[in-house]
Amino acid sequence: MQVTVTPIELPLVHPFKIARSEERVARTAIVRVRSGERDGIGEATPIDRYGESVESVAHYFATHVPADDDPYRLETLLHAGIPAAARAGFDLALHDLIGKDLGKPLYALLGLDPAGTPVTSFTIGIADPETTLQKLAQVRDHPILKVKLGVGSASEQIETIAEIRRRYRGTVRIDANEGWNAESAIAILRELERYEIELCEQPIPAGAPEQLRAISESVAIPIVADEDALTAGDLPALRGCVAGVNVKLAKAGGIRGALAMIRTARAMGMRVMIGCMVETAIAATAAAQLSPLADWADIDGPFLVANDPFDGVRYAGGKLVLPDAPGLGIREAAPA
Repeated sequence: MQVTVTPIELPLVHPFKIARSEERVARTAIVRVRSGERDGIGEATPIDRYGESVESVAHYFATHVPADDDPYRLETLLHAGIPAAARAGFDLALHDLIGKDLGKPLYALLGLDPAGTPVTSFTIGIADPETTLQKLAQVRDHPILKVKLGVGSASEQIETIAEIRRRYRGTVRIDANEGWNAESAIAILRELERYEIELCEQPIPAGAPEQLRAISESVAIPIVADEDALTAGDLPALRGCVAGVNVKLAKAGGIRGALAMIRTARAMGMRVMIGCMVETAIAATAAAQLSPLADWADIDGPFLVANDPFDGVRYAGGKLVLPDAPGLGIREAAPA
């Protein structure tokens, strides 16, 4: 079995700013697997917060050989010794290869109904008020928006949502990306309750589940864990502290890790969001294949990329439309 990694850069439509970082160009890694005459494609979207990079993904596969030559032996191949984002890219490529070999889309292999996909949110990154409203004008027909907060004074952040609500009547979600402390989170969220916010992601730094519990018990807006919920093993500590968790392939280590998170969350009475990073249609399509299992979807990576080199998942009024080709259903995009 051969594994190759190709780093790529993805210029963005707009600078993408969250509470802890800003980027104008996203970097990701395309992972290709070849076994005999079969091949598969995946994507690793490393998260620097967790110590991974495009370089570390490439280095891992340059210095390690797959643990087995049979692409169907996923339990052996996708072992815990592979860092999460690298394992996710490998996992996606293997599932793509297997689907192509069997002539079935991934959703069919998982026993899922492609008609059951949810509507995804569209993310508006942190920006000055004028830029934020310009972005809103461009996407105001989208049925669900996720607005990044966590930077600036409480009054500025509240006013951002107020200005959006004066112009937009669709569903609004917010995400502070660990930008608040528990006290400020409670104060801000109480003020935002009047604006019909569907949910708030990760209001405070990860590692304080009891503070998440206190926030959840103090405000009406449901709290969803993201940075606190990397893998299935993180979820028991969050039981009773949050309403749901954001499952991302790059955190969980791919399809198998994401399925384990979803099963664990459901067993604990938590709701599930399927999320993504700023990435190409490869990883976004893989995430979308799991979306019939989710309550919420935040799979908007291809919206944020200026010139995605791949085609896969499509959007019909925000609803995810899965490709029916075997595997992930990825195609090379037509030249712009």
